[in-house]
Amino acid sequence: METATIKDIAKALNLSTSTVSRALRGSYEINPETKRIVLECAEKLNYRPNPIALSLKENRSRAIGVVVPEIDNPFFSQAINGIEAIAYNRGYHVVIFQSHESYDREVVNIQHLASRRVDGVLISLSGQTTHVEHLKELHTKGMPIVFFDRFSDEINTHKVVADNYQGAFEGTEHLINSGKKHIAHLAASPTLSITRERISGYKAALEKHGIPYNEDFVKYCNFSIEDMEKVIDELLSQPILPEAIFTVSDRLAMACLKILKKRNIRIPEDMALMGFSNLKVAELLSPSFTSVIQPALEMGQRAAELLLDLVEKKSKSPAYQTVTLPTELVIRDSTKTASE
Repeated sequence: METATIKDIAKALNLSTSTVSRALRGSYEINPETKRIVLECAEKLNYRPNPIALSLKENRSRAIGVVVPEIDNPFFSQAINGIEAIAYNRGYHVVIFQSHESYDREVVNIQHLASRRVDGVLISLSGQTTHVEHLKELHTKGMPIVFFDRFSDEINTHKVVADNYQGAFEGTEHLINSGKKHIAHLAASPTLSITRERISGYKAALEKHGIPYNEDFVKYCNFSIEDMEKVIDELLSQPILPEAIFTVSDRLAMACLKILKKRNIRIPEDMALMGFSNLKVAELLSPSFTSVIQPALEMGQRAAELLLDLVEKKSKSPAYQTVTLPTELVIRDSTKTASE
């Protein structure tokens, strides 16, 4: 199928090619109704931007870089889907790197992206990242950078995040309302923004219901089975056993499930178990997982839109914003009581 050109769209709508071009780029100079009409016509005529022609014309690479901790994490893979959808529709390629939760690899990834002269960077920080000089330097030189999910307050730019505090609050409160008072929380690296926000929500729910905070019930861990087994055994050796475990991610919850079954602990009869993310197979597991769902796809889309707006300088003095997207608590068998 032949793809249409900007001239074809202009002719069909009786508009100038310059108006169509600016509308397709999302320019603030074009009113929203005109943009809508142009985009609908572009889709109908199968218009697709030519990145090579655009890069030559605009002296840009028409590529953006994305750095995530791990692509095989369902949350990040869904976020990348959202990023790529927006980038493709606006004529950009996406270059993806993984830090594997390593600060050193994150620095190397950023250096590679800078050498490839990408037009902007989307990043979710690694679990080891405690300072962001490598990003500050790039940002100071004019590289547009947008954080998503995990961020640093040291750089003044857009951030797109889930409402981690509220999600953790609602998840913990659900466990309390199910009759659990001794609730453990398995957290990620203490340096991460998501860790601090989720622990704050967890603490707030305990406080609301008059349950004392027990620091021995909060464990920081990585994603290795060896580390998880150590953490679980520490929890099981407490004078008072936890009645529920609320993990920072569904991946940790799955590891917990495997380890607890090896310890002959039944879920949810002996201990309730909850995750925080959006593992697609959560409802297919035995038992099915209760989880706080993050809007990963939307997060990726919003972050990409904000980055490309910076790249295309739609505002000479951008008002940087933190976009906080709501989470959703989905209750399944892993936290249900016998009466439910």
